[in-house]
Amino acid sequence: MSWKVVEILAAKTAKMMSKGDCRPTMRKIALLTSGGDAPGMNAAIRAVVRKANFHGVETIGISRGFAGLIDEDFRVLTTRDVSDIIQRGGTILRTARSLQFIEEEGQKKGLANLNKHGIEGLIVIGGNGSFRGASRLASMGFPTIGIPGTIDNDLACTDYTIGFDTTVNTVVDAINKIRDTATSHERVFVIEVMGREAGFIALSAGLAGGAESILIPEMGFDIEVVVGKIVRGHNRGKLHSIIIVAEGAGDVMEISREIRELTQLDVRVTILGHIQRGGSPTAFDRIMASRMGAKAVELLITGKSNRMVGIQSNKIVHYDIDYVLSQETNIDLEIYDLAGILAR
Repeated sequence: MSWKVVEILAAKTAKMMSKGDCRPTMRKIALLTSGGDAPGMNAAIRAVVRKANFHGVETIGISRGFAGLIDEDFRVLTTRDVSDIIQRGGTILRTARSLQFIEEEGQKKGLANLNKHGIEGLIVIGGNGSFRGASRLASMGFPTIGIPGTIDNDLACTDYTIGFDTTVNTVVDAINKIRDTATSHERVFVIEVMGREAGFIALSAGLAGGAESILIPEMGFDIEVVVGKIVRGHNRGKLHSIIIVAEGAGDVMEISREIRELTQLDVRVTILGHIQRGGSPTAFDRIMASRMGAKAVELLITGKSNRMVGIQSNKIVHYDIDYVLSQETNIDLEIYDLAGILAR
């Protein structure tokens, strides 16, 4: 290769690295995943490491979230370390909930460890609790960026969080399979899905899965209305009914008991549990996580802090984390009403 070609390639690389004012202000950053795992977290990890590497920035992986930050469970992540992970569920960095980091003493210890290892910025992938930890570090003067990773989709200022789409598809697949046996045995199935305080999974999966009723914590429910739908369907020859219940909407066993007593039909319960967290992420989650991971690096290495990366109308955006945490997330009432209309 001639020196002229080398000079041209070097000039092109320099131009690419400066595009969008991405000239790094730091040389070493860290990354952790915290809270509940979500499919697509690995895609985000991969994007962070490779985007940072592209800009000549070293990435340190922190295992087990904020607990690992306190325990100094650190390791260098190279592009090779994140090969063959984009299709894997869970998180290669593992995750944990840290009660110690909630306290000021734990936060100071975590900050001291970051400084001790020469780390200049931190990217946190997680949900509400994880972002509160990120905000605390930012308020202590340490540059921190958040990436929304939670299957519940319960963070403001973003249309979707990493893992939500995969989880909804997992639930819909389960509904399809349960419907087969529900029809064969002419049964009512009450299916509990995750969502202690948020009904986004239940609403989306219930609409996509054709559920007769969707019970979510935001709306409450009248058991007589639920039973009325089941009875009307049964009287016109329907062979099964599917009731989706977000875990925060009520006791699924009590709901099934009441339906059984009021209808005299055969009612069964399925609690999907942690199967909803696992599995290979959908293409949507992989692409979104990759875009968010790359943007998080850009923000961090150009001097931004206390920002959450999000997606709105298919555009990557970012908001102040404290503002995000102060906002409520509301279900789309039009979708809720549509689900009720289509289930008649």
